[in-house]
Amino acid sequence: MNSIKLLLVEDDTDYRTIIKDCLEMTGEYTVFEAKNGLEGYEIYKSNPFDIIVTDVDMPKVSGLEMVDLIRKDDIFIPILVASGLTNPQNIDEGFKHDIDNYIKKPFTPEELDGFIKAILKRIMKNNQMLKEENKKSPLGSFIFDIENRRLIHKQKNIHLSKREAQILFMLYSNKGKIVQRSAILKQFWGAENDPFHSRSLDVFITKLRNHLKEDKSISISTLRGEGLRLDC
Repeated sequence: MNSIKLLLVEDDTDYRTIIKDCLEMTGEYTVFEAKNGLEGYEIYKSNPFDIIVTDVDMPKVSGLEMVDLIRKDDIFIPILVASGLTNPQNIDEGFKHDIDNYIKKPFTPEELDGFIKAILKRIMKNNQMLKEENKKSPLGSFIFDIENRRLIHKQKNIHLSKREAQILFMLYSNKGKIVQRSAILKQFWGAENDPFHSRSLDVFITKLRNHLKEDKSISISTLRGEGLRLDC
């Protein structure tokens, strides 16, 4: 098995060293270190990585600012944000920057290892679905350009975040059918009942409804106790 090539961006030197050493001791990781977002971005540009784990509050360039820079180059690389800021507003803000998931600090190396392996498996599956569905699909009076993550309506292009495109694709693939909330949460966040991620899902659904509001024939219905359904 090839080792997992990980970029770890963390300004706490002692904490970063413990995480790096413990992961590499398993023989499954090659860990590159950075002490802030600026250094992390420079290392990212020089090396291919399987996953990036980053803190948020750091000097020079924050973790989320670094994520924005990376997302201009690569929409697929999994990015995991590690932070002690775990109220719903902080988590929602993180997902606005196209992160793939959130892990709460403090965490043990064993917890991070499990989180990384689960997210790599899930993200690989999700990205493969989007790549295989390399086409433009009709959605009411819109065109859903899956590959380029956008909705086209008349002469207007609406660009979707990575998570918006993934959720819409899942609903689109099951048009007219109820998709369980727990299935969406497990597919994209790896947890069926986490209240933070459930709140984030609600935010993304609101955004998708707003994007699609120009066509009244399209609806994303919330069926209490059952799930979500896309009709068009």
